Amino acid sequence: IEFCKELTEMEKRAGRVPEGMSYQLPTEAQWEYACRAGTTTQFSFGDDESKLGDYAWYGENSNDRTHPVGEKKPNAWGIHDMYGNVGEWCQDWYGEYPSGAVTDPTGPATGSHRVSRGGYWSYTAVNCRSARRFRGNPSYRSNDGGFRVSLSPSGK
Repeated sequence: IEFCKELTEMEKRAGRVPEGMSYQLPTEAQWEYACRAGTTTQFSFGDDESKLGDYAWYGENSNDRTHPVGEKKPNAWGIHDMYGNVGEWCQDWYGEYPSGAVTDPTGPATGSHRVSRGGYWSYTAVNCRSARRFRGNPSYRSNDGGFRVSLSPSGK
């Protein structure tokens, strides 16, 4: 979150961030939307987990290490490494999903654990699927964790 704030300020000074926009961690809903790339299957490429190695570094092919982004196939929207490689922190605090249909939900206002999505290089295929969610203490550090940023309306 602090990185996103500093990146926003640096990019605003350089004139590369439109007024009213800022870099943020994606919400859990935004992350899953980008991951799925318009699909409803277990993975953006379908339900056949044997194809995961074409799209992700995970327990069966990672050699127990993080890899540079972009070495595997992207999803249909051109986004790389949504599965495996590193677990990605989301903006949301971890909590139960709301009951009933919602549009662009956010997690609870507070909590002790943040949401992490995408799986890790050490995980099995089933733990890398689009809907899989994890929780972790925000102070936790590891060599298989990371984040991606999104450019979003400020205060969103």
